[in-house]
Amino acid sequence: MLEDIQFVKPEDIENRSMAIITEELNGRTWPEPEFSIVKRCIHTSADFDYADHIYFSDNAAALGVRLIQSGVSIITDTQMAAAGINKKRLEAFGGKVYCFMADKDVADEARARGITRAAVCMERGAAIAGPKIFAVGNAPTALIRLYELMEEGRVKPELILGVPVGFVNVVESKELIIRSDAPCIVARGRKGGSNIAATICNALIYQCK
Repeated sequence: MLEDIQFVKPEDIENRSMAIITEELNGRTWPEPEFSIVKRCIHTSADFDYADHIYFSDNAAALGVRLIQSGVSIITDTQMAAAGINKKRLEAFGGKVYCFMADKDVADEARARGITRAAVCMERGAAIAGPKIFAVGNAPTALIRLYELMEEGRVKPELILGVPVGFVNVVESKELIIRSDAPCIVARGRKGGSNIAATICNALIYQCK
């Protein structure tokens, strides 16, 4: 079987992967930076369904690039997504990643109020000063609470990345965000995850010069 293995230099693996993805998309393209986002989601998941499921509100991807360049704060609902974002590149533009999920006071407050830690995290994120991107990759309750906070006038996100994964209220929470006035990039349907949230953040970061 080893004779079937192709030797590819480590530095060429990603470029080779992107070339394969582009070829297997059979001529389908998107304007940049949307195309890079779609390809990176496929690259991360090996799932071509993302070519059909990623929704971009008007100019959301280009807006995301400008926000990164201006030093935006990124608030995410999982430590995994926070770990996957290229913080060194983000910080070079003055940005920072926030995740409150591991904070003991967040867990205590969520337990006392009978809500999820992810919902409390969105409230904490809403209180951060300055432009914000919310990158939700796990909890639909985070998107639902974020929508409520927008309706209450407590936050106006510059961009929402709505890609939670799962079965309970996942589809519905994503549709809430799509129907809101907030600029958004959403993986419609049940698929998504913390890795996809980080991937979209990185796709925006890598577009920045």
